[in-house]
Amino acid sequence: METTAEEQLIGPLLLARGTIDRSSALRANEGWLERAWTDPSSRVLVIDNGHTLVRRTGDEVHAVLFPPEDAPAGPRYLLGLEDGVAYFAVAAPLPGIPQGDANGRVTIPMSLLDTPEGELVAAGLRQVGGLLGDRDAGLLVYAVALEAWHTTHEYCPRCGTRTDIRAGGHIRVCPQDASQHFPRVDPAVIMLVRDEDDRCLLARGPQWPEGRLSILAGFVEPGESLEHAVAREVAEEVGITVVNPRYLGSQPWPFPRSLMLGFFAEATSTDLTPDAEEIAEARWYSREELVQALDSGELRLPPPVSIARRLIETWYGGELTGDW
Repeated sequence: METTAEEQLIGPLLLARGTIDRSSALRANEGWLERAWTDPSSRVLVIDNGHTLVRRTGDEVHAVLFPPEDAPAGPRYLLGLEDGVAYFAVAAPLPGIPQGDANGRVTIPMSLLDTPEGELVAAGLRQVGGLLGDRDAGLLVYAVALEAWHTTHEYCPRCGTRTDIRAGGHIRVCPQDASQHFPRVDPAVIMLVRDEDDRCLLARGPQWPEGRLSILAGFVEPGESLEHAVAREVAEEVGITVVNPRYLGSQPWPFPRSLMLGFFAEATSTDLTPDAEEIAEARWYSREELVQALDSGELRLPPPVSIARRLIETWYGGELTGDW
């Protein structure tokens, strides 16, 4: 098996396509923030439990952006600037959308491209992250990440006092002890493991449905390098040793706050010993076996929006299209 330095990811990482200038120097400028909020040219993305409003126009799907005067009330976060336009997110119920059943569940169409043109639809990153344009995808992934952090970090971890939002949504400050708290990102490695015959290792977690397989992944531990995390996670999950971990790319995965760092790694053995708590099944696939399993319906891949799908397609040598 040969690994070349020229090998590149097949296709873009769909949640890493943002075009907005995050404008961090403006976050502490309260006067500028207020002026930008009252500027009719500014635009607001409303975010509610990881969902926003989208609309289909022809074969394209766009995020619905409001002028500030039409945006609902709620905590607001500065997302940044593009071409002189300020973009904000507001965490609030989505305007014009039913708020779900008694448990707050909202029905989301399986395919946004099948919805009536112009109709407002509530959708999350998994549904539309790969359909939105670069700007809108970047706005949504940013807003989802900030909303998730604020929702779970409302109180000071030192004294339990409710904290205040500052710096355009990028800091929470405790009014009791003045401690500052910043959005958290959890790094996780995700790795496509290949054996000496250039077969790909796929596995399924116990919580996943039958037939849904992916590559291995795990969180980086304190005091650990990314390369060591790759080797440790593979050894823990399937009992084999890997060498030569090679970084290929990263993308945010705000469910709720991960940053996925993609690697290839080479296995020095092929006898798998899955950890029953982490892995329900694991097996090696050649390219021919992978396509046969996909065609038969025996196997389903991760969605195109995931970095796992891009790593698999990079190993395969091209995009794997179809209802997989």
